[in-house]
Amino acid sequence: MPEKLYQYSIAVDTNECLAIEVDTSLPERRVVGVLERLAELRGLPRSVTVDKGSEFTGKALDVWAYGRGLQLHFIQAGKPQQNAYIESFNGKFRDECLNEHWFISMRHARQVIEESRQEYNGERPHSSLGYLTPKQFAQSFLTADVVSISD
Repeated sequence: MPEKLYQYSIAVDTNECLAIEVDTSLPERRVVGVLERLAELRGLPRSVTVDKGSEFTGKALDVWAYGRGLQLHFIQAGKPQQNAYIESFNGKFRDECLNEHWFISMRHARQVIEESRQEYNGERPHSSLGYLTPKQFAQSFLTADVVSISD
């Protein structure tokens, strides 16, 4: 696959990865679309923590969040530890999925990445969650208070 692959991950404080969006570019309107879809499925949190990538700092996301009473919390540039969970997740995701596969098409990349996300959520217990999977742990909560996303 000759094109550069971009991805961002959306995870909640239950360690569940709700979405991994993959494409050759990910403009801010795509972020809004994914968050809107997740809001319909899970409801909205009180806040979303994001880095300062262009897909998160534009007007579309700001207007969308403001219209829903959602606070955007931006981590400081060069301070990924302020969003440590998603940074840790992204590192594991790179090591265990992206670096392990040679994607032959965008369709193939999306399929493999979605399978990896499903495995992470439903088949891998986490010691930090009392050895439950993120999906099992999340089922004990009705809504999340904090969502973290990063590119």
